[in-house]
Amino acid sequence: MTRRKFCLIGIDGLIIDLALRSGAAPNLSAFVEKGLFAPMVMEVPTISGPGWSSILTGATHAEHHVVDNTFHGHTLSRNADLLSRAFFADQSVTSYVASGWPPLADPVGPGPVVSPRLDQQNAGVHKVVVRDGEMYGYRRADSEVTDVSRLYLGQGGPDASFVYLGEVDEAGHVYGGVSAEYLEAVRRVDAHLGTLLHAIARRAAAEGVDEDWLVGITTDHGHLDEGGHGGGEDVVRGSFFAVARCTGAEAWTSADLSLPATIRPEQITPYLLAHLR
Repeated sequence: MTRRKFCLIGIDGLIIDLALRSGAAPNLSAFVEKGLFAPMVMEVPTISGPGWSSILTGATHAEHHVVDNTFHGHTLSRNADLLSRAFFADQSVTSYVASGWPPLADPVGPGPVVSPRLDQQNAGVHKVVVRDGEMYGYRRADSEVTDVSRLYLGQGGPDASFVYLGEVDEAGHVYGGVSAEYLEAVRRVDAHLGTLLHAIARRAAAEGVDEDWLVGITTDHGHLDEGGHGGGEDVVRGSFFAVARCTGAEAWTSADLSLPATIRPEQITPYLLAHLR
């Protein structure tokens, strides 16, 4: 029986129109061409904490009460993340999260948005990988997250996964959204994306594997020309959701998939969970 799986890849701070038209993201562009793409408008404030909380839980800002990156007053315990919800629906589901931004998955930091679920970690059915891009830089963190995820996705084949890449956002803050350095960061992160997609496709095509992977790619906000985000400008509210399937028969196709013309952040979690049913 075919095992259905999903993996969501988050690229923080990506100006999607710039990434696609500049040629700096060939792997993302090829994925968008083969799959489906829907634009998405993020809620204000356009900050990572609220944005990723909505994307990863299916809750609005008003529901999860994350309003900034301190996570003060959040109600994430009442808004379970997509990996936890996949497990709660079917306890045979294995899951994986890897992030260079600690608040998304580090149990000792603010949040975390993705529950550590220590019992499932101890049982070997939930894996958490955290690196500290804030302390050591996101170029290093993204490289380590990608290296570990390449192995874990390709060999372990978790049923529900989220992988976060943060260097693009870091470059936007330091150099601005229209800088050469920003595009260089896009190129490096796109190479990481290609590594992850190749690992999944190689696994799906392996002899004896009968798996149907749904991969989604998204971002939490864009960047102003001078760098920064948080307000209601179109460039920082602009986001997207791209999806494609990969099976042993064919890598990266939109067959039997559908997306609305536009999508809201809180619709991503239920969309991915529906693939496991």
